Amino acid sequence: MEFVISHLAKSYGRHKVLTDVDYAFQEGKIYGLLGRNGAGKTTLFNCLNSDIEVDGGSFYFHTEGTDTPVGSDDIGYVLSTPTVPDFLTGREFLRFFLDIHSDKIKNPKSIEEYLDYMMIPMDTRDRLLKDYSHGTKNKMQMLINIIAQPRLMLLDEPLTSLDVVVAEEMKDVLRGQKEGKVIIFSTHILDIALDLCDEIILLNHGKLEPVEKSDLDNEDFKNKIIEALRDAENT
Repeated sequence: MEFVISHLAKSYGRHKVLTDVDYAFQEGKIYGLLGRNGAGKTTLFNCLNSDIEVDGGSFYFHTEGTDTPVGSDDIGYVLSTPTVPDFLTGREFLRFFLDIHSDKIKNPKSIEEYLDYMMIPMDTRDRLLKDYSHGTKNKMQMLINIIAQPRLMLLDEPLTSLDVVVAEEMKDVLRGQKEGKVIIFSTHILDIALDLCDEIILLNHGKLEPVEKSDLDNEDFKNKIIEALRDAENT
């Protein structure tokens, strides 16, 4: 299975954010979407999630010669700023999600098993989500997307502002979620992309450019990537 983006374009007035995004993502891999702040990573994700309309192009799944459109159940979208219902406890939120999606969830586990999997501390599970740390809210947001088992996961700077321990826990969780999925992980931090991702792509001047990870062992090439990001920021 591939997730294909074909010549996607998006502008805001005269400002062209995405000019010609064209790429095929392979199942079973984590892709690092690298770009400076403001490069259009979130705009791209919002287009793919159908939160905003595109100006041109298309995106679809390609499986054994057949193209199929992307449905709402096919996508899991994890925002950089967690959005969870503050008035529910962790257990209540998870129970509510499991109940309303009971007809779609394959091989459901118990609430405790899910919370254990995400390493949610025992002493927080019955607290209101509004009292959770940023990192634990992020884990809960990630968890419901994992439970839904989408074919495509869009992760918008999910490790930003997390402490080192939580960030490493989240990386381990993501590595265990690759099978049967395409995971696109946006970041502006090169070292995170190198550590976590199987492949790296650069969003630069509204287009996607593949980056060979082996080339990044070369300091000169690495500096070129950094300069490209700086140049984009100044244009």
